[in-house]
Amino acid sequence: MARCELLEGCIFFNDRMHDYPFAADQMKQQYCLGDNQDCARYLVRNARGKEQVPADLFPTDVVRAEHIIAGADTRPPLA
Repeated sequence: MARCELLEGCIFFNDRMHDYPFAADQMKQQYCLGDNQDCARYLVRNARGKEQVPADLFPTDVVRAEHIIAGADTRPPLA
């Protein structure tokens, strides 16, 4: 398995998931230690840049990622 080069600085896992260790571990196994090309956060970062990745974007939310990449995401980020 390839380790995602962005994992160490990923605010989703380092800031948002500390209260959900089991869920975070499951997602890390799939998206960070597996095929990161399926990770919505990874896709947005590579297409639009780090600053365009909303903190509340789940790795599983590829549909929202596609909207962000297309410039069509109108949802405000969660606080």
